[in-house]
Amino acid sequence: MSHSEIQVAVVILGWNGKRFLQDFLPSVVQYSAGEAYQVVYADNASTDDSVDFVRAHFPTVRIVQNKSNSGFAGGYNEALQQIKAKYYVLLNQDVEVTENWIAPVVTFLESNPNYAAAQPKLRAYHEKDAFEYAGAAGGFMDYLGFAFCRGRLFDTMEKDLGQYNEKTQIFWGSGACLFVRSEVYWAVGGLDEDFFAHQEEIDLCWRIQNAGKSIWYVPESTVYHVGGGSLPQGNPRKTYLNFRNNLFLLLKNLPVSRLWWTIPVRLTLDWIAILYNILKNKNSSDAKAILKAHRDFWKSFITMYAKRSTAIPALPETMAKQSIIVQYYLQGKKKFSEL
Repeated sequence: MSHSEIQVAVVILGWNGKRFLQDFLPSVVQYSAGEAYQVVYADNASTDDSVDFVRAHFPTVRIVQNKSNSGFAGGYNEALQQIKAKYYVLLNQDVEVTENWIAPVVTFLESNPNYAAAQPKLRAYHEKDAFEYAGAAGGFMDYLGFAFCRGRLFDTMEKDLGQYNEKTQIFWGSGACLFVRSEVYWAVGGLDEDFFAHQEEIDLCWRIQNAGKSIWYVPESTVYHVGGGSLPQGNPRKTYLNFRNNLFLLLKNLPVSRLWWTIPVRLTLDWIAILYNILKNKNSSDAKAILKAHRDFWKSFITMYAKRSTAIPALPETMAKQSIIVQYYLQGKKKFSEL
């Protein structure tokens, strides 16, 4: 079969992740077999023997080698340019898939041509009955740019009791396992390489919505995600990327009428986070990371502003109109169903 006839390319971007490949690639190969499917290992210039390992143990897996490690966003863009398929599945190297995980999502997208992307149900690998931080039952965002999930508000994870078992339109699908039409992926410009890592999938999903298409959650497919595979929670680099990229997101995608007041409000809330980290957590490294994020946001302001689409419509209908910060911290709402 030639590469052009592939319906679904499952693309695992890896960097020095041989231990993950040993644990998780067997399930991907086992449950992604089929004429119309292809598993691709895209190596982001690893310095370990990941490539040799895949070549030796998984001969059916196609290997694409990137010239350098340009992060999650750059790495995927470079690799996907070499892969022809109707659908890409961006799959983290620390995800265990399950039987029949591809078909329900692809069938759903096939029958709804205006739906551009979808994610399955993401549960935690180390706590299999609980939702997982990075995607849970679909991602949402409030009007100030704070991301949350059905099944996960900030650090509160819910157990999966079947409460989110219906297909739902969402704001963003998790980059840990994201099905996306290749045509739409490239039409909106792919992942933004200036993000390097973190929240670039939210930026992609927002641009897809600004282009008039929608993102969905399909619970008939379940995968298990380890999470924090490349940068663990609480790492100052992760804090830096999250705060900087969140401001990038707003600058690139908000309608102008909302932009001029949202950014100052967000910067003020970030300053509260800085003071909180210093006074309550005695954590100066996170505070420094946020300050550095602000500095680099302003340094990149003109570059990022120039990336705005010429026609940004009103806010996507999937964006929450109330502040998740107020609801979670002040009103004590810890579950998505309480919002």
